[in-house]
Amino acid sequence: MRLKKVNAVLALLSTLALCMHMSYNAFAYAVTYYNPILKAFATTPLILCVIGHGICGMCSVFLLGDGTRLDIYQGPNRRTIVQRVSAALIFPVLIMHLRTFELLSELATEGAWVPFALVVLLQVAFFAVVSAHAATSFSKALITLGLLANLETQKRLDKVVYTLFTIAFVVATFAVIRGELVLFLPN
Repeated sequence: MRLKKVNAVLALLSTLALCMHMSYNAFAYAVTYYNPILKAFATTPLILCVIGHGICGMCSVFLLGDGTRLDIYQGPNRRTIVQRVSAALIFPVLIMHLRTFELLSELATEGAWVPFALVVLLQVAFFAVVSAHAATSFSKALITLGLLANLETQKRLDKVVYTLFTIAFVVATFAVIRGELVLFLPN
């Protein structure tokens, strides 16, 4: 159970760091401003927390036998399945996310607009997957830490968290994609 609690703390810290990262990048792209020190400040805590959270999460699933039986508990496990599938989808698209600016710059210079559009779409998918994972995980982390026990409170909190992450997803996606299009599309 200690591994799960450590993972829950890292999940909550990752969520906080994600919010900082999304906020900074949405601001930076909205006003076309770049500061490498602020970028590192908004990114480094996220990287560190997510690495720890990813390692603990995989250890929980593989070492604690914390599997999800879809065949028996379809309804109750739907959220857990979204949580785990979104976690699995983060990693393949993360590599592209880390190189997005560089890729878009290269593709725009080459006039390769179809791959450019695909990178933009993959980026939106990445934002959606990360937002879905964070939103479905938040109240579960609080439950694991013993900070949330009431089912009705959990449902209300989930609605608030889903709403906030939907808004954050829309705002960040709009700001970042708009900023990239302004930077890379020909006038």
